[in-house]
Amino acid sequence: MNRKVVVVGGGYGGALVAKKLDAEADVTLIDPREGFVNAAASLRALTQPDWAPNAFFPYDTLLESGRVIRGRAVSVDSGGVTLDSGDRVEADYLVLATGSSYPYPAKPAPASTSIAEQLEDLRRTHKELADTNRVLILGAGPVGLELAGEIKEVWPDKHVTIVDRAGRVLPGFLPEVQDALHRQLDELGVDLRLDTALTAEPPVAPGLAGRFAVTTDRGDEIVADIWFRAFGVRINTEYLADGRLLPLAGQATVPVTERLNVQGYEHVYAIGDIAALTDPKMASYAMTHAEVVATNIRAQLAGNRPATIHTPTPERRILLPLGRHAGVGQLPTPDGMAAATVETVNQRKGADLFTARFAAWFDRT
Repeated sequence: MNRKVVVVGGGYGGALVAKKLDAEADVTLIDPREGFVNAAASLRALTQPDWAPNAFFPYDTLLESGRVIRGRAVSVDSGGVTLDSGDRVEADYLVLATGSSYPYPAKPAPASTSIAEQLEDLRRTHKELADTNRVLILGAGPVGLELAGEIKEVWPDKHVTIVDRAGRVLPGFLPEVQDALHRQLDELGVDLRLDTALTAEPPVAPGLAGRFAVTTDRGDEIVADIWFRAFGVRINTEYLADGRLLPLAGQATVPVTERLNVQGYEHVYAIGDIAALTDPKMASYAMTHAEVVATNIRAQLAGNRPATIHTPTPERRILLPLGRHAGVGQLPTPDGMAAATVETVNQRKGADLFTARFAAWFDRT
């Protein structure tokens, strides 16, 4: 009998698990969206709308044997998933991979579940942005920094200000990576203001053009024509809040074992941002988790005990492009973590933001 593997969430980790097990089990992938979103490409999709379709991949080309259900999980128990439609999907193995939400435009607006809607949102916001001169970005994490770089690549004369209450950019990364980032932001003309915050949110909705002035807690005035929110991760585990599977851990994450099983269940797994691990909430880590889980389920399907474990690493890796021609990174080497050159950042991410990799997943030529 072909065993049923149900994957909840079609992001980086969930889509990879579903694809890897497609030929070996009866795979069902559940996601409310029409297609996979390469969120790493979302900011370039905003600034270059003609390029934007490269960030989206319809799920109907992901699996050869399995199926994709467009729906939202509202409850999960040890035997399956209940959807917002009221339908029930039974499972022999469950993989929870619902990731996290983040403010638009880094991730699509929650109400926009079709690719056409998501592209239209980006075109609309692009038009708002194109007609402005001064841009304010709240948040100097990777998203805010990449957004500034993409804006400067298309509109080098726009004045871009980034504000963050943190005292440093990329805390936890090598000093030389931080220094290179500051130098490149200066070269791009980005006004980076750290260790400060606004006294009140701008009076205009994010992503909409409209001249406004705001004040920082240092008493400085910032005038801008549009602003974007680049902070505020929210873990997507609302469907587990009923406790039918298990109580959630801190920050609404899911407790897992070293094999990435949900604690208390040998046939249920959790990966990516929702897993209660010390790994950063980044796509590369979700895909690493996916490889572990696919290997373990494959062993179980063959009647063996799963033996592959995941050990979170204290080392931090990152590729942070600032457009196609600038950026910083930190990668592992035989001698430990090291700063990546601009050329390496461009070759490995900045040039196409991983679109070629995901095109191969979805057989797009």
